[in-house]
Amino acid sequence: MTAQPAMQHDIEIRMCHTLEDCEACVSMEKTVWQTDDIEIVPAAVIRVVAKTGGQVIGAFEGHRMIGFTFALPAFRTVDGSLAPFLHSHMTAVLPEFQNHGIGRRLKLFQREEALARGIRLIEWTFDPFELRNAYFNVMRLGAMMRRYIPNFYGITSSPLHSGIPTDRLVAEWHLDSPRVLAAVQAKSVPAPAADAVRVSLPTDIGERKHREPAQAIAIQESIRADFQHYFAAGYAVTSIEAAGHETHYVLEPWKEPR
Repeated sequence: MTAQPAMQHDIEIRMCHTLEDCEACVSMEKTVWQTDDIEIVPAAVIRVVAKTGGQVIGAFEGHRMIGFTFALPAFRTVDGSLAPFLHSHMTAVLPEFQNHGIGRRLKLFQREEALARGIRLIEWTFDPFELRNAYFNVMRLGAMMRRYIPNFYGITSSPLHSGIPTDRLVAEWHLDSPRVLAAVQAKSVPAPAADAVRVSLPTDIGERKHREPAQAIAIQESIRADFQHYFAAGYAVTSIEAAGHETHYVLEPWKEPR
């Protein structure tokens, strides 16, 4: 009989500093992304991130790492001054522990640690075809998106990417904004405005890209044009709507702050 995952209260979330912890992250990368060593972030780099202002955070069942997230320190110019933020490069949970709230606990710990250092923004990229991730990012965390990057990582060896271009949406997590506060307190993000528009995908696109990659590429090219058009016009993704065989990214004119 397969062992069942531990209950939530048996999982410890903590910062990672040791080389052993960083090596455990590498082991998880190989398990979750099923990719070649050449595309793995090595333990030495992960440890440098932990020691230079980034974040390496692990979820542990006893001494066993069952999830992690790590983010790199970053800066951008805002109103002529350098503003710090974090780029969350990877978040992973072992398959048998997924859908048990571990990923959300990792992200909420990440948020609290960043805010404790005065960092108010975390960003990350994700595949717009991964609709469960999209729902989690927008509806459960309160992130929003207003940038689309074609083929961000190039064509990778991971079977999860199915050999198609790695187009990515950029999630912006404004950690102390009203919409994020509402989401992390298990309330609803604001309802879409009347002038919202929608970019729609087949709800099964995550599976379809594996069995029909040519069709998936055609869909990808279509939504790429839509997202880039609306983002250039000042729209942002603010909600996700499931509607049977279709799932909609809901975009609204973005007025800072919200």
